[in-house]
Amino acid sequence: MKRLAAVATAIVIVRQVVAQLHGMAHEEVGVGLATWQWVYVYLVIVAAPIVAAVLYWTPLARAGAILLGVSMLAGMLFGVYFHFIAVSPDNVRHLPEGHGHAFFIATAILLVPIELAGTAFGFWSWRRLRPAPLAEPEAAA
Repeated sequence: MKRLAAVATAIVIVRQVVAQLHGMAHEEVGVGLATWQWVYVYLVIVAAPIVAAVLYWTPLARAGAILLGVSMLAGMLFGVYFHFIAVSPDNVRHLPEGHGHAFFIATAILLVPIELAGTAFGFWSWRRLRPAPLAEPEAAA
């Protein structure tokens, strides 16, 4: 179980570092977020994975695993939509003029495989941490 916790923690740390760098890239290119997007970022992208990593180290590891899988998937879908699909200043093809484009694009792209790995690991470890089946009651003689 400690190995799963260590891997989950490493994934969360790497993702948080890249997400922080991407936040810096947002500032560099001058692309802000709406209030609801900031709330989503802080709750789903920042807080939820950290809580999940902590839970991996407790008897609630299975809850941490599902939280990691769901939060990483939700973060990845949010990022893919706003960085690569939606036509907005947050889209890598529609960034405002200025410098910092390469940093923004690189961190946006790098988040996808990291979040995909976090999603896969979360769901895989959730299945691996499945509780033992209940024992059959002994038949009365």
